[in-house]
Amino acid sequence: MQLTRKQAFEAMVLFLEEFYNRTQSDDVGALLGQLILFEDSSTADPAAWYDWVECVEKVLNNSDIRNN
Repeated sequence: MQLTRKQAFEAMVLFLEEFYNRTQSDDVGALLGQLILFEDSSTADPAAWYDWVECVEKVLNNSDIRNN
């Protein structure tokens, strides 16, 4: 199974929403506010999408990223 970038982003947001629902973390709540996707697929904070894409590219290009 492969996800599109948008589907993967939505999965990450869902993960964070579920984490927020369990913890009520203000920091996670603030992050979720930045990650809201609008109908045109832009986010409330456009930089958040580009930061996320940059992280995806790093992971795709370096499978040992967590070890650095």
